[in-house]
Amino acid sequence: MKKNKYRILTINPGSTSTKIGVFDNEDCVLRISIEHSAEELAPYKEISDQREFRLNTLLNTLEENNISMESIDAYSGRGGSLECCQGGTYKINDLMYEDAKSMRIVKHPSALGIVLAKELGDMYGKPSFCVNPPDVDEFKVEARITGIPGLYRESRIHALNQKEIAIRYAKKIKSKYEDLNLIICHIGGGISIAAHNHGKMIDCNDIVNGDGPMTPNRSGFVPAKALVGMCFSNKYTEKEIKSLINKSGGIMAWLGTTDMRDVGEMIKSGNKKAKVVYDAMIYQIAKQVGAMYVALKCNCSAIILTGGISNDPYLVKNLKKYIGKLTKVVLMPGEFELEALAAGALRVLKNTETARNYIGEPVFKGLD
Repeated sequence: MKKNKYRILTINPGSTSTKIGVFDNEDCVLRISIEHSAEELAPYKEISDQREFRLNTLLNTLEENNISMESIDAYSGRGGSLECCQGGTYKINDLMYEDAKSMRIVKHPSALGIVLAKELGDMYGKPSFCVNPPDVDEFKVEARITGIPGLYRESRIHALNQKEIAIRYAKKIKSKYEDLNLIICHIGGGISIAAHNHGKMIDCNDIVNGDGPMTPNRSGFVPAKALVGMCFSNKYTEKEIKSLINKSGGIMAWLGTTDMRDVGEMIKSGNKKAKVVYDAMIYQIAKQVGAMYVALKCNCSAIILTGGISNDPYLVKNLKKYIGKLTKVVLMPGEFELEALAAGALRVLKNTETARNYIGEPVFKGLD
């Protein structure tokens, strides 16, 4: 029997934290970021080995906050390490669970969101969901093709927050996501800039494989031949090169920090290098926005800035100097990932959205 109110536990694991939220429909009744120290995580060789530790920590935290597991109607986990799939809310099946648990595609803590949600659902006999995982791939075919046959671009982005921001903006202007063309810029530790065409993300930079602007800790696009030269110079290991691409590159490599507030203080104190590097990141973001504007055939309702760094007036002011004449620029700073996880599950529970079935096959298998 359909209920009027559902209690949903949302789970969003990160590198050093597990963010959880308890929602009664859209209303958040508990939001906690459980921090995991380096000492606590040190015994676990692989990210997947942290499963039991994170599960027990989560359960203890809920108990401490007087949240009964029997009161939870559904579980919704962040997800990741899946084959590229369509956007939407997925009922977590055994195949999705196994792909996330093995982390055979991408090793990232977010995959534990699926694992923990599924295990809790099985444990308490309740449904478990994954909403718009990072593996959502809705590219048009032209966006996939590169100049090397067999080497294709993939969509690995902040799909969860991207889609939620789009839905929220559409609701705000009394429209539907499926009726709009939008460019959404998630600007945080990672930066994803996507072209949303009537409910589909038809193009975006790949934040995992080194595409797009540099970020606080990722290199972004770099010249291919020069990178190949570094790989074969015998000066770097494969691990070190990969770290520069998505862990220790970008602002971190240039300035020794990933905190853009520190960079702002450097600029205020007269550090010219810090200003040039930050301005270069803003310039690269603007160029990616321009590329997505073209992907939408210059038909765009709004450019939306979201993510934590969108709170920085310096970035917003200088980014608008490049993109402000394209269309209106809307600020929706921060991230709404826990809300998005709850909203997706709620849509399925209330039968306003049909849950998708994960089949473990990529949406694009190459050109014939």
